[in-house]
Amino acid sequence: MAQRHGLERRTMTTDQPLPDAESDADKVPTTTGTPDKPFMRTIKSFVKRAGRTTTGQTKAFEELGPKFLLPYQQSAIDFEAEYADSTRASGQNGLSHSPIVLEIGFGMGEATAHIAGVLPDTRFLCCEVHEPGVGALLKRIGEQNISNIRICAHDAVEVIDHMLPLGSLDGVHIFFPDPWHKTKHNKRRLIQSPLVAKLARRLKVGGYLHCATDWEPYAQQILEVLTAEPLLKNRALVTNPELNGYAPKPHYRPLTKFENRGIKLGHGVWDLVFERI
Repeated sequence: MAQRHGLERRTMTTDQPLPDAESDADKVPTTTGTPDKPFMRTIKSFVKRAGRTTTGQTKAFEELGPKFLLPYQQSAIDFEAEYADSTRASGQNGLSHSPIVLEIGFGMGEATAHIAGVLPDTRFLCCEVHEPGVGALLKRIGEQNISNIRICAHDAVEVIDHMLPLGSLDGVHIFFPDPWHKTKHNKRRLIQSPLVAKLARRLKVGGYLHCATDWEPYAQQILEVLTAEPLLKNRALVTNPELNGYAPKPHYRPLTKFENRGIKLGHGVWDLVFERI
């Protein structure tokens, strides 16, 4: 989970619009160039930042990477094969045909590991490009004996375009993406209509998209963008109309130490949960 308070946030790095949601992978610009056709910049869901991978994280890469790192590919994921040896935290039943949730940006993975423990019957596909963050989550997977997570250390937009078939997801988590506070940078925000359209089409009917932010202007924009997506409806309007479109914090999302500190200082956090119709 990417936090503004010291952890990475997820964002866009170019001013170009995302490929049209209806065109999908076959119309995504190429990421390679030739002498007569220069390199074409493609939309990214992240900004890379500096960071040092610790000895423990490096060891986690070596020991746990082969099982829990899912390489990027330009073909659909076979979820049943990738999670075939996953078992519930209770050690009883396998996870075959259980819900699949995509998480975009998990920072150092503390909240991701917590949620995977709270929801042991759910399979999580987590996208993150920050190597120390990937190593940190792998380390937590080993320490906490977590089996229902797979990590794709690649741009989430390309993962969505090429690896996730329409109607393949039961949920999507995007927690604390970079708010890009300056008005001139708002166009770099991750939550924009083209990306939301892609995600909505990959959700099963009844599946959900859960976003959270601690920056109120961004919360307002997210609410507007999600409300405008015709394939989504706002669950909170039915269950909690008094919250003006925002949702109570779902039980599975942990209260981080930074969030708790902010609440004590009077800072707000806004959760938005929309459902695929």
